[in-house]
Amino acid sequence: MEGRFNAPFVNRNFGLEELQMKPIKVFKTNLITISLLSLLSPLSTQVLAQETAQEIEEVVAVGSRLKGSASAVIEERKNQAFVADIMGAEQISRTGDSDAASALRRVTGLSLVNDKFIYVRGLGERYSSVRLNGAQVPSPDLTRNVIPLDIFPSSIIESLAVQKAYSPNMPAAFGGGDVNIRTKSIPNDRVIKLEIGLTHKDTNSTGFVYNGSDDDWLGEDDGLRAMPSTMNAALNKYINGISDISVLNIRDIESKERGEAVSQAEAIAINKSLTKSLHRDFGMVEKSLDPDFGGKLVYGDRFDDVFGFGGSLGFLFSAAYDHEWSHSKGYSAVLSSVDVKPEDCGKSDLECYSARTDKESTKKNVKFNSSLNVGYKLDGHDVNASYMMLRDTEDEASISLYQEPSKSLSIASGELQRKNLTSFEQRELEVIQFRGTHNIEYDFIKGVGFDWQYTDSTATTDIPSELEITARDRYTDGAYTDTYTSGPLGGDPFLYRFVDMEDKVENFGWNLSKAFYFDSSEVELKGGAYYVDKTREYKTDFFKYRFGPNENIILATNKNEALGIGSIFKDDSRVDNTEIEILFQEPTADDYIAAQKIDAYYGSFDYVYANDWRFSGGLRYEDFRQVALAFSRSVFDAELLNDKLSAEAIQEASVMEDETFGSLSMTYSQPSYQIRAGWGQTIVRPDLRELTPVQYQDPLTDYRTLGNPTLQSSHLDNFDVRVEFYFESGDNFSVGAFYKDIDKPIEAQLNERDGRFTLEFENADSAYVYGLEAEWLVELSSDFLGGAFFTSGNLTVSDSEVEILESARGDLTNLQRRMTGHSKYVANLQLNYDSHNGNHQGSVIYNVFGDRILAAGVNGFDDAYEQPINSLDVVYSYYPTFSTTVTFKVKNLLGQDFEVEQNGALIRSQETAQQVSLDFAIEF
Repeated sequence: MEGRFNAPFVNRNFGLEELQMKPIKVFKTNLITISLLSLLSPLSTQVLAQETAQEIEEVVAVGSRLKGSASAVIEERKNQAFVADIMGAEQISRTGDSDAASALRRVTGLSLVNDKFIYVRGLGERYSSVRLNGAQVPSPDLTRNVIPLDIFPSSIIESLAVQKAYSPNMPAAFGGGDVNIRTKSIPNDRVIKLEIGLTHKDTNSTGFVYNGSDDDWLGEDDGLRAMPSTMNAALNKYINGISDISVLNIRDIESKERGEAVSQAEAIAINKSLTKSLHRDFGMVEKSLDPDFGGKLVYGDRFDDVFGFGGSLGFLFSAAYDHEWSHSKGYSAVLSSVDVKPEDCGKSDLECYSARTDKESTKKNVKFNSSLNVGYKLDGHDVNASYMMLRDTEDEASISLYQEPSKSLSIASGELQRKNLTSFEQRELEVIQFRGTHNIEYDFIKGVGFDWQYTDSTATTDIPSELEITARDRYTDGAYTDTYTSGPLGGDPFLYRFVDMEDKVENFGWNLSKAFYFDSSEVELKGGAYYVDKTREYKTDFFKYRFGPNENIILATNKNEALGIGSIFKDDSRVDNTEIEILFQEPTADDYIAAQKIDAYYGSFDYVYANDWRFSGGLRYEDFRQVALAFSRSVFDAELLNDKLSAEAIQEASVMEDETFGSLSMTYSQPSYQIRAGWGQTIVRPDLRELTPVQYQDPLTDYRTLGNPTLQSSHLDNFDVRVEFYFESGDNFSVGAFYKDIDKPIEAQLNERDGRFTLEFENADSAYVYGLEAEWLVELSSDFLGGAFFTSGNLTVSDSEVEILESARGDLTNLQRRMTGHSKYVANLQLNYDSHNGNHQGSVIYNVFGDRILAAGVNGFDDAYEQPINSLDVVYSYYPTFSTTVTFKVKNLLGQDFEVEQNGALIRSQETAQQVSLDFAIEF
């Protein structure tokens, strides 16, 4: 039966004639047919083989590159039972976006934060869930469970599906929306593609570098920075309640072991040998930076009837390498009073700040990824095995200058605090995935669809060595004189940090469906299960130098030397001749271990009546169990260990939730329009790190952050309505409305401590968010420059309010305000050009989001607002031959800085780079 819904379980052939295209080039269309169907919802498993078997050898394709691909994904969106937005590979290529994060900001209602995380409908990253081919994978981010989406290169992406209305076949941890990254499958024919590119950034004329390891260019350390085995052995040997490598404890332990007194000089020598075992050559220099560069390789093929009984075997291999530099300047500050006048707050003075940090940073990013997908198709059965490795390494060198006049730290007072930081952070994600779809046509179970997936994935983050040096710069009459440190200054003059994090996720899921047909209606019943086992282990080790009370060390006498103070103790003789002691500097709870287990089951229906009405819905049951325990390797005291690992401690650190979530969707369809309405119940759970009472530095906000073990999950009721219009020309337009009611939303608040801000998390009482969305794709009149132009875009306008009870006010300034991370508007506009001969393609792309609360204010200070950034990009592609492409991109033409305001005054600012890039690609 053929109906207007193009229901996935209806045997309908989606012909290209529906896409309203104009002739431009000749190409194979069997791949397009496959991709159209494979992009359908999981309900499509039953019909996949029937459609792919109807391959068309060669046709004249109609329409522009983008408009054709956009129409294809529109077909998928029309067939979704729930509100969703789809972005295909061709659309991603059109906008010139290099990864999933930057591509997703083009989707209706989505905005990009820190170039890594997506906010859906103005809600923070905690309200977005991310899956890879339908499977949950771990995050290599040290401070978040949410996956940084910039780790997924666009070269491996077939499409991005953003479902904004909840359906029972999805995880219940669903807030603003679910992002499903669908990777490229096996090709229809042999494909070989090479691509190289160069990028220039206007902020990258010079930057800071230091001597690293020989393997840094690969994005991994060769062991140069790693904590030496002698240090590990010392931590295990010198135990006195806690790991203690101080001279005093070394002397005490050694004396007990030997049965005789050990001299102070020998204990000092042992301690200094531990100092010498660490890598000590982290001095920075300033030099010119090379342009960014990168390359990609894709190779795949397909073989028919390889086993002699039909079917097709294929593979697709891809690899990519990118080497990038990023240099920026910025500052963060604490307002001196709630009554400050914004006009008095200059970008380089202390008129209205009680404390201010100016930071200049250079980051080198090396991204390396590879993937292999092998698939076999036979008579309605399709199985795939894939491996993926994504590496994203960041090597940072930065200087920070801190002023706090009340502590006589300012240029005017003659001294300020300097911090030199070098940090190498290697992040990796490895995924092994097996997937299958089966259309069963045996008589006794004819028409049954079955699909499944098993995914084993591991995310790791390794900081083999981070060195932060804290010293004092001296000034005379406003001019720099020298940099020094001394014993009386105390603090952490040289602080080493080693970090190791491993996050493993194993999950298995299956779906079973059966369609039933009646005279004027049809229904598909579906059920399935989803199992997740997740473990995360986070370990840190800190070491610091302590100088003798009489030490006063001149580290540098000019600013160039001040960059190189990370190598001041490079020579062993300097260590021997300095009264210096290394200490194990670690609190009793800065590490954590966590485990999570989810068992989920669901049942759903999809009912179509008279080809016009469609009703879908169901129930999902989830049994969620989680425990997160804070600990430290420094703790060896039996009583303290027993306390941290007691049954009571484990119970207090555990979360157990056993709930059922419902959803319902209705669609009314006519050939030229569709009306949708939906409702769903979902949950948003706290991040593991937010539940552990551990203080850490958030690298994205640059604020100290403190976890809260009393956080509770937030429950949401979600309502959606959307009207979609489709025209014969291929143009389309949609407008929708949404409303979300949230119980106990998790909010971030900004507290000031010791001249610095600290982010903390609390549950508010309730919140709601509502808004309108519009999206369009319109071909401009043939009178407009020859009819080669069309426009596309989307706009979201929304509002929200969070309410905090007076009893929970604490130091909060506002009991009613917008939700953290919420923007009142998000807009994406594109003007696109496709030449009639198919040789030229261009787009002007504009993106903007409204201001959003970074954190709630306290003690009379207003909330801190991240300011809007207007982003304007230009992308031009030239196709000199059918197999070659030259792409020129200009990104961030307006060059707006990242800024945060509080009480109308700037409290944080950071440069953003303008980029110009040139890419060349060739296919064989």
